[in-house]
Amino acid sequence: MNFTHQTINELIKKQNETLPYSGAVLVYKEDEEVFEQGYGYANRSERTQNTAHTRFAMASGCKIFTAVAICQLVQDGRITFDSYLKDCVGVPLPAFDPEITIHHLLTHSSGVPDYFDEEVMSDYEELWTHIPAYSMQSPRDFLPMFQDKAMTFSPGGQFSYNNSGFILLGLIVEHVTGLEFTTYVEKNIFQTCGMSDSGYFRMDQLPERTALGYIDEGATWRTNVFSVPVQGGPDGGAYTTVYDLEKFWKALLNHKLLTPAYTDLLFTPHIRASEYIYYGYGVWIVKKAGAIFKYYVMGSDPGVIMHSSVYPELNIHAHMMGNINKGAGLIAQKLDELIYPNL
Repeated sequence: MNFTHQTINELIKKQNETLPYSGAVLVYKEDEEVFEQGYGYANRSERTQNTAHTRFAMASGCKIFTAVAICQLVQDGRITFDSYLKDCVGVPLPAFDPEITIHHLLTHSSGVPDYFDEEVMSDYEELWTHIPAYSMQSPRDFLPMFQDKAMTFSPGGQFSYNNSGFILLGLIVEHVTGLEFTTYVEKNIFQTCGMSDSGYFRMDQLPERTALGYIDEGATWRTNVFSVPVQGGPDGGAYTTVYDLEKFWKALLNHKLLTPAYTDLLFTPHIRASEYIYYGYGVWIVKKAGAIFKYYVMGSDPGVIMHSSVYPELNIHAHMMGNINKGAGLIAQKLDELIYPNL
């Protein structure tokens, strides 16, 4: 396998000829850095370059933090995966099936109505036409968008990607611990991993080295400041760097966040999403010929794109984060093909 700095550089260079990327890429093989590079601008007006140390928004890529938080609470005996939502959320949800469990929420099989149903709408910005994005500052702020709507199917009936389910998981973390969700994650995940560049930063209070998200509209562009919630939470919106992503994966795989048994549960293919793709707890899993090909998390919002992969058999980690809404998945696909030419 010709997996070197040069081959990865050529791969991305060729991709940039047709679809210029704006973001950062970091690749490790067997715990050694193989490639790191920034592309485009973190701030176009000031022409500040993106680097591997630039902080980017994660969108849904940070659902894995929510899953780890829940697994920690199960590991500590405070809840179980079979606990009913109604018993551990502290919020009345009369329209929801009382049989919904935490396992259902973690695996997108609960049937709760999604506040952003990607099967019927594709533009996340549409959500904020009547609700200002700056008013969304905690998990509870999302409840009016879905808590009184009817169930879409019976719990456990099927896989259907669901943001509302992870909002509810965040509310469970708050109810069980008495902490704000973001505080819990920053203390029990980011600090444990040494992720000093990561956080749930408000978009109107971004720290240094943070990329602005850009929405390109032909010859013009605008930032995404009015297009996503002002602060992230359990379903998405944390900020991190490609280096902090590497720290997170290493800590998770080396059982610094969860015991081996609960780490295995997180990475178990609990439910099938498509022919080759499964979902664990907060993580996507690709299987080929009955074996695990890779674990990955991904996210996409207006002005945000990311894809972070771990190939366990070869001990390769590849992290792509960007401040536009395209490119990371295409680079990830090219890396897949480079790693396994016959994929």
